[in-house]
Amino acid sequence: MSTFDPRLLSNEETRKQRQKVLPILSAALEAVNPYAAVKRQMSLEATKLFIGERTYDLDKYRHIYVIGGGKAGGSMAKATEDILGDRLTAGVINTKYGYLADTKIVRINEAGHPLPDVAGMAGAKQMVDLASEASEGDLVICLISGGGSALMTLPVEGITLEDMEALTSALLRCGATINEINTIRKHISQIKGGNLSRVAYPAEVVSLILSDVVGNPLDVIASGPTVPDSSSYAQAWEIVERYDLVDELPRSVVEQLRKGTEGIRPETPKKGDPLFAKTHNLIIGSNEIAAQAALAEAQDAGFRTMLLSTYVEGEAREVAHVFCAIAKEILHSSQPIQSPACVVAGGETTVTIRGEGKGGRNQELALAAAMQLGDLDDVMIIALATDGTDGPTDAAGAIADGSTLRRARQKKLLARDYLANNDSYNFFDQLDDLLITGPTNTNVNDLTFVFVF
Repeated sequence: MSTFDPRLLSNEETRKQRQKVLPILSAALEAVNPYAAVKRQMSLEATKLFIGERTYDLDKYRHIYVIGGGKAGGSMAKATEDILGDRLTAGVINTKYGYLADTKIVRINEAGHPLPDVAGMAGAKQMVDLASEASEGDLVICLISGGGSALMTLPVEGITLEDMEALTSALLRCGATINEINTIRKHISQIKGGNLSRVAYPAEVVSLILSDVVGNPLDVIASGPTVPDSSSYAQAWEIVERYDLVDELPRSVVEQLRKGTEGIRPETPKKGDPLFAKTHNLIIGSNEIAAQAALAEAQDAGFRTMLLSTYVEGEAREVAHVFCAIAKEILHSSQPIQSPACVVAGGETTVTIRGEGKGGRNQELALAAAMQLGDLDDVMIIALATDGTDGPTDAAGAIADGSTLRRARQKKLLARDYLANNDSYNFFDQLDDLLITGPTNTNVNDLTFVFVF
């Protein structure tokens, strides 16, 4: 895992506090290291492959293929290859640019995220081709992680890459949740919503999944390529209407969804479909695992700890008010826990873009928190994207504390103007308060930390 940029410790006023809390953030990331997560769940003894609680007798399989996508895909593929070695027949994994791993059999294909690109579509086509080669007596290992929806883009006939880019941009811009975005993606895709299992059938399929979705719903993570789809065309169409996107989305997408609601297009495979009798899904890493590791590290550092929730959603700048209220309550009444306190929450907020600035949901949350905290001492709120990239930036998030606005005023930075312009990155960059980790090669949603010293 990457370490945090040392510039975070340049602030003399909060250096000791930051030195104490940064290892807590690192512990959370280490707990969901994808290479280690695969190794914990997969092992080989002679011809017996153990994955979770299941045993696979490799003497029964002619071929073993590895396919999948996500920001953790490279590391997951590396672990799988290290375990199985030349028993693997072939493999292809799509991952985000820069999230590579040293593999010899499994080909790591770099592609665009959050906007899909030509490379991602080509890699997804190769996955489908490889899965199509699998037959009775073969084993297909799918490695799925956060970002898989964008990185496994292969739309149905008639929908172009440009259409997909326009769709994704519109959904991100309007503030749709990841669940809503994936509901639409599944109904215009050849492989999402259980269709990857359909392509691989009658081969046996096992998916190792690193969850980046609140609550870990299997059919939503990476749009559920190997899971029965619980959503419908009708629900996808309702989302389009709710955000008033009918006239904004590409006509090819609108027509696909419209024909689906009319029964002209076949639905995604549902629970009870015989093809899923040969598919098994296993979550190997999640937001809760990362949060619990952070709490354990915080306890060792002398903090009283509390896991608030791993289901946090909502507008980032509004959610920030809640975290600030918790910090103020701890200071005022020692509730819900006494200081020194570390309260951890996980989930994924959203941002409705109103300005033209640069930032991400975690940076925006931190900026809104800084404005609520004012000059309040002995409080620190940290918002962290576990994948190391918050929005379209090279930052994983940011730190807000009682010194933030004081230092901003010294530099003549008006926090409210930066927030109004969704320009949290440039605000925190000038204060050396950005969390810079580089690619972490994992992704299990976001974590927010409330520290009261």
